[in-house]
Amino acid sequence: MKSYPNATSMLCSILLFLSCKTEENKTVKYTDNDIHFVLTDTGQDKFYDNEGNQIDKPSIDNKFYGQDAQFTGMQSSYTDNGNGTITDNNTGLMWQKTPDFKHHNFYDAFNYVDSLEIGGYTDWRMPTIKELYSLLNSNGELYPQDLEKSQPYLNTDYFDFEYDKRMPYAGQYWSSTKYVKGPLQNIKMEGAFGFNFADGHIKAYETGLYFDGSEGVHDPGNYVRAVRGTENVYGVNDFVDNKNGTVTDKATGLMWQKADDGNTYNWAEALQVAKNSKIAGYIDWRLPNTKELQSIVDYDKETFPAIDENFFECTDDSWFWSSTTQGDFKYTACYVAFGKAYSKDNSSATEYYDWHGAGAQRSDPKAGNIEDYLMESVNAADSLRIKNHIRLVREIN
Repeated sequence: MKSYPNATSMLCSILLFLSCKTEENKTVKYTDNDIHFVLTDTGQDKFYDNEGNQIDKPSIDNKFYGQDAQFTGMQSSYTDNGNGTITDNNTGLMWQKTPDFKHHNFYDAFNYVDSLEIGGYTDWRMPTIKELYSLLNSNGELYPQDLEKSQPYLNTDYFDFEYDKRMPYAGQYWSSTKYVKGPLQNIKMEGAFGFNFADGHIKAYETGLYFDGSEGVHDPGNYVRAVRGTENVYGVNDFVDNKNGTVTDKATGLMWQKADDGNTYNWAEALQVAKNSKIAGYIDWRLPNTKELQSIVDYDKETFPAIDENFFECTDDSWFWSSTTQGDFKYTACYVAFGKAYSKDNSSATEYYDWHGAGAQRSDPKAGNIEDYLMESVNAADSLRIKNHIRLVREIN
C-alpha cells in the first residue's frame, strides 16, 4: 500500500475519479478537481431498530431504510510507516501512532506537539476537530465492566489506544479548535473541542480558563494525538448556492438541503422524510452520516447557529439527526448540535446550560417519551429531545 511521506501529497492522493457513497451496488462517480475535503465512511456496517436490536438490511419500504449502513462510502485506508507514524491514504494526513497517554492542559498540549520528533519529522501539530473526527470508526462500543470486550471508536489495527481503567469512558483527545461562540456550563468557562475515542462523542472541554480569559477553572486535561500535514486544507468547505433550494460543497462533492423545513421528527420519521424527498427534482436524498453532517459545522463562526448562513438557513437552536446509530446505546442515534448543546449538573438539577458547545456530536433516543429515558446521575445529564431537525444530503451525480 502506498505511503505519502509529506503533507502536500494529500491532494495527489485524491484521484480524478472519486467513488461516492452508494446504495447496494449502484456505482456513482464524479469528476471534480476541486475536491479536497475527503470524507471516508463511518465504518458502521450493521442495522438497528428503535430499541437497538440488530436487524437485517432494511428494504426500501421498511421504516428503517436509509440508515448509515445502507450506504457504502470511501473506505478508510491507512499505512503503518514502521516509524511510529500512520499515514491516512485518503486524506494524506500523517498521524502519531502511539500517544504518551498522559493528560495535557489545552495550552500545554501545543508545547507538547511542538517538541515531538517522530519518524524523523518535527513539524507535528494539534489536529483540528474535523481532522481528528476523520479517524472516527462508528463500530465502537464501550463495556465499562469488560474492557477486553470493548472497541474504541478508532481503527486499532493501526492506532494504539488505552482505556483509562478508573474511568473507561474518559478517552478524550484534544483538537486545536476552540469554542468561540460563548461561555460553557454554569461556570462560564472557555472550551476547546475534543473527540472521545472511548465513547464516540464530540464536545468542548475545559481549557483551564474562564471565557473572559481569567484563570481558575478545574482542568483535568485530555490526551493528544499529533498530526502533520498542510493546515487549512482538510475541513475547509467550498459552498455554492445552486439557487434551487440546494447548496453544493465542492470541497466534499456533496449537495445539501439549503433550509431545513422547521419541523422535528423522531429517527424513523426522519429516515422516511429523507427517502420521500424530491428537493430540486432529485429523488436520492438521505440523512447524512455523522462525518458528513459534522463536515458543514462552522466552528469559527462566533454566533449561533454553527453553520455558514451565507449559504444555509437554519432553525434556531437546532439539533440535526444523522443516519448513524450510537454504538454504546444503540437505541439512540447521533445528532450534531448546530445550536447550543445543552446539559446540566446532574439529573436532579433543573437548569440546562450550553455544556458541550454548538458543533458537538451527541445522541438522542430514536423514539418514545423523554421520561422513559431519564436516569439518575451524579454527572452531567444531557438534554433529551427525541425529535430533531433534519438537513438532507445527496452526492453530486
